[in-house]
Amino acid sequence: MLQAFRRVFVSLLIFFCVIPFVKAAETDEQSSDSPIDVIGKVVDHHYLDLPGYELHLPRILLVDGEWYFYSSTQAALDSGAFVEEDGALVPAGGGEISLDMSITSHLMYVWFGVLLTLWLTIAMARRYNRGTGRKTEPRGWFQNLFEITFVFVQDEIAQKNIPDDKYRKFVPYLFAVFIAITFMNLFGLMPWGVTATADITVTAILAFFTFVITQWNGSKDHWEHVFWFPGVPPLMRIILTPIEIIGLFTKPFALAVRLFANMLSGKIMIICILGLIFIFTDLFGAAAGVSVSFLSVPLTVALYILKAFIGVLQAYIFTLLSAVFIGMAAEEHEHHEEGIEAHA
Repeated sequence: MLQAFRRVFVSLLIFFCVIPFVKAAETDEQSSDSPIDVIGKVVDHHYLDLPGYELHLPRILLVDGEWYFYSSTQAALDSGAFVEEDGALVPAGGGEISLDMSITSHLMYVWFGVLLTLWLTIAMARRYNRGTGRKTEPRGWFQNLFEITFVFVQDEIAQKNIPDDKYRKFVPYLFAVFIAITFMNLFGLMPWGVTATADITVTAILAFFTFVITQWNGSKDHWEHVFWFPGVPPLMRIILTPIEIIGLFTKPFALAVRLFANMLSGKIMIICILGLIFIFTDLFGAAAGVSVSFLSVPLTVALYILKAFIGVLQAYIFTLLSAVFIGMAAEEHEHHEEGIEAHA
């Protein structure tokens, strides 16, 4: 049902958004101005959009072994050490930037998500330490919601996918990932907000954490299946071992791409559908823009509700798959020893 719903919206985008752009290109070939910059809304920036204000972020650059620190991109340009080419800073005297450690909008929203997760868990831990929720029932909707979410992650995600004697130590990580990704996904619903998980570098780092935890906690049986394959003829191992090694990396790759693609597509759909008002206004006048708004605004509201649901759903899927991968690596199969003896 959800996939069918998405196909309908994609079809609407093609019909209402692509066709006007084609017509605009035919009628005004020399004009490069666009009424709405879709890509500019979703890419990373060196400033934060705030209501009525742009907060410029620090630039930290390493050039030829020397560090440069500036309060903003404009400050770097004013210093004379850098110039701007195609929207990027380059050293004025030639050379290349060896390392760019500048603070960006996506990084800021990752920090916001992590800090909110820390604040939430620490605040609730203090309540439980005082006895609220242990000696008495949880108080207030906030603590009840926290407990429901924590128990859900513990019982429905961790316990069902990781061996019973090992799942508890992974609950803090899985819960933190679920909450942090949920925050990062939902931040994009704010008019000036940024969806940090619509950046492949962010989702790749999250998937890397899962990869490290998975391999670090891999059982002896897990590594035997990667490099040895008990009970399998030696010639088959030559084929199966490379496949298993590749599989170690395709799993986190799938985690990163799935989350990134879903959140980026949702952001683009909202921008495009709401942007139809400006597109039709630019092409056909204000009357056309007002007419399209009767379709575009309700669709945008529906997409906001859908994107909020998908934001939580994608956090759940990422956490669930992480638990599945960890559980597969941590699981022991005692019957393999019997298989080795039988094969011998």
